[in-house]
Amino acid sequence: MAQIRANGIDIEYDIHGPADGEPLLLVMGLGAQMTRWSPEFVKQFTDKGYRVIRFDNRDVGLTQKFDAAGPGDIAAIMQARMAGKPVKAAYTLDDMADDAAGLLDALGIKQAHVVGASMGGMIAQMVAASHPQKVLSLTSIMSSTGNPGLPQAKPEAMAILMSRPTSEDPNELAERSVASAKVLGSPAYPASDADIRARFHEDFKRSYYPAGVTRQMAAVMASGDRREAIKTVKAPTVVIHGLADPLVPVEGGRDTAANIPGATLVEIPGMGHDLPVQLHGPVADAVHANARKARVTA
Repeated sequence: MAQIRANGIDIEYDIHGPADGEPLLLVMGLGAQMTRWSPEFVKQFTDKGYRVIRFDNRDVGLTQKFDAAGPGDIAAIMQARMAGKPVKAAYTLDDMADDAAGLLDALGIKQAHVVGASMGGMIAQMVAASHPQKVLSLTSIMSSTGNPGLPQAKPEAMAILMSRPTSEDPNELAERSVASAKVLGSPAYPASDADIRARFHEDFKRSYYPAGVTRQMAAVMASGDRREAIKTVKAPTVVIHGLADPLVPVEGGRDTAANIPGATLVEIPGMGHDLPVQLHGPVADAVHANARKARVTA
């Protein structure tokens, strides 16, 4: 792993696969480090000849933090959004999309296939809308458009999103992660408690920074409805969504596909708000099929 200066901040990244492969940029979701793109998932693409770039979004992992902004006030953010008032945020999804585009520039990569999950899907959408010359193809996984008329998360999923840890003991936090996975995860492909704990402890050792999550949440809330922006996307697009997603209901994926011209929608039964190992192959195949629609330019 390495760091590079891009869009005015220090971004942690790594690269896998052949140096002459078509670049594929992976954009992770809310509060999640780039290591949540597992080696097994990355291998799905390197085996297909892609040059895969992972990176930590701002305010997470080893990328630059925005401590001076203070933590986001989640209660105030939700009240403002429900009242239709502006949300106070240290930055927006547009800024995070500029980070992703800036990383490609800093690495000397002119164009890439851009793949994002959850909040990362929102960021990927805005990269495609705001930096179209950089995007060979777009994949939006378990994401949405910001359309306020769409169904909301199930109450039990929203409760997890809104709750904040009351302890910094890693063992207690690991159990919290297990409980969250039982609500958010794929009911047809449940991960074992042991695997969830192990993954959490890896994340904790690398970086534990809950304040960044609140600012990223504020960025999502402040960015609002992206439908008009994504209607301008020209890149071949596939939208992948689980039919059992309790956090971002499948209607969010359907709305994304409906608003991006020519987008393909792939709905996966039994998939929740995660990317279980059993679905790595099918998801990677859908990304690859969409990427083959792109015209690579020098």
